[in-house]
Amino acid sequence: MISLALLLQLSATDSIMPTDPNQNMAVSLALAGLAFVVTLIIGRPIVTFLRLRKAAKQVRIDGPQSHLPKTGTPTMGGLMIATSVVVITIVFNTVGRLSMLLPIGILIAAAILGAMDDRMSLLGGARQGGMSARQKFLWLTVFALVAAVILHAPYPYGLGLRSVYLPFIGRYDIGLFYIPMAALAIIAMANAVNFTDGLDTLAAGTAAIAFVAYGIIAYRQGQLGVVTFCFTMTGALMGFLWFNAHPAQVMMGDTGSLAIGASLAVAAFMTGQWLLLPVVGAVFLAEALSVILQVGYFKYTKRRFGEGRRLFRMAPLHHHFEMLGWSETQVTMRFWILSMMAGLIGVAMALVRF
Repeated sequence: MISLALLLQLSATDSIMPTDPNQNMAVSLALAGLAFVVTLIIGRPIVTFLRLRKAAKQVRIDGPQSHLPKTGTPTMGGLMIATSVVVITIVFNTVGRLSMLLPIGILIAAAILGAMDDRMSLLGGARQGGMSARQKFLWLTVFALVAAVILHAPYPYGLGLRSVYLPFIGRYDIGLFYIPMAALAIIAMANAVNFTDGLDTLAAGTAAIAFVAYGIIAYRQGQLGVVTFCFTMTGALMGFLWFNAHPAQVMMGDTGSLAIGASLAVAAFMTGQWLLLPVVGAVFLAEALSVILQVGYFKYTKRRFGEGRRLFRMAPLHHHFEMLGWSETQVTMRFWILSMMAGLIGVAMALVRF
């Protein structure tokens, strides 16, 4: 089996991007700026199109009352993120770096799934106003398994990855166990970002921070294509934030959140430092756990006492703090701060030499 280092060296032979890590980082940062500009350019027409098509999801009646003015705000804004990243990646980051077809492939697949869910929600295609949870989970599982198999399959059929880096300890080969772990992480991260997408700028801002962290980790690992992909995602996310700034002109919807979470997980696995996902994505983890704990505790207390009880005033976690009296901007900024600190800790753990 070909080693990851040799695979990366071979894939970069004919790349139009620099092969020197420092020069590649410089160009990757420039591409982040390009992704930002492209997203700004295409963002306005997309927002106008969504508004004209009345692509506006209704706000939950049982949610915080402060969210009622958001009713009528266009959703599916993730289209501008996906479009910008896919175009720039194909033009600059796939020639001689065919492994980059994997993260943009999962990005496209998850974005299409999210768009279908958003569209069904707008049309009232399911009882809960969208694709059923079982359908969404099934398709997401299929995409995640395909990505996991490609990550693990030996060259030239895949990337030949099968190990995990344990911080402060070293790297270990986990064999076929790699596949279910990769699939589970992709599914979990896609859903975690989806749960986080509930306040203006929250999901996009924390995701941009996470991609910066993994861009730095990939640079340390010498994975040039992943560096470029992560910073391209960061630039596109920052461009989206221009339109998502409070009060938001557009929401990313499942179109954006599922695609962002799934592609972040794939990028993490390509660095080998996927065990740091719960650290770098600590905010996403907290949001997902709050939902799991809330639902689990409610069902348990209903069986035990005949009446369901809640751990949090409202889940996901950001709504809990809103119910405590924090403003939307306070919640978002404080979660950003926590995400920045988590990213710094994750990078520090990745930089430890064995």
